[in-house]
Amino acid sequence: MYENSMELIYQAQNGDQEAMTKIVEENKGLVWSIVKRFSQRGYELDDLYQIGSLGFIKAVKKFDTNFEVRLSTYAVPYILGEIKRFIRDDGPVKVSRSIKELGTKIREEQREFMKKNGRDIKIDELAKILKVSKEDIASALDSFRPVDSIYDVSFQGDEEGLSLIDKISSNENETNKLVDKICITELIEDLESREKQLILLRYYKGKTQSEVAKILGVTQVQVSRIEKKVLNSMKLKLAM
Repeated sequence: MYENSMELIYQAQNGDQEAMTKIVEENKGLVWSIVKRFSQRGYELDDLYQIGSLGFIKAVKKFDTNFEVRLSTYAVPYILGEIKRFIRDDGPVKVSRSIKELGTKIREEQREFMKKNGRDIKIDELAKILKVSKEDIASALDSFRPVDSIYDVSFQGDEEGLSLIDKISSNENETNKLVDKICITELIEDLESREKQLILLRYYKGKTQSEVAKILGVTQVQVSRIEKKVLNSMKLKLAM
């Protein structure tokens, strides 16, 4: 009936429900691979699959057949986004809105401080100015963190430069790698405040272990031990 996948997509975008159903069926494995990442969240996986499928359908409708990327790769953020939006609106993640408001204030203070002092403001300085804890500052900064920084390289002494995605994900498949990339942000959200701050400083601020040790008020050896434990834990969860 359809000569190729591009024609199938085109027909689906033009209201052919049979074509859309066929595309969804052909890509149900992709949706399920993402849904399973949320198996510990307390939701029925079948429900999340339906939510994820809605995200996939949105991707199909917005997909440009001229894109130099496969539909499956293009659809990953849509599937994840739909599931995450459902979980956010349905449960306790709503509290993150206050954190995001704090994040906005932080950005304003960062800009003003840089103008006046010619350097980046420190976390403890932000905490003092805004009258909140350093842990709250770390969480708020995390809400503005770009996903792409997962690929940024971290250096430590003679250690070979490796990005967070390289250290945690072993996937070679492009689509699975992208899923891992986005799901790592979920794992970071679940870390304890000090662990989250350490990861943010190391892999998103480019700090060395020695610099992180000074900021957190611990030794470099402790930073190394905590970082190793956190990375191993995230790697295991990512493989689930």
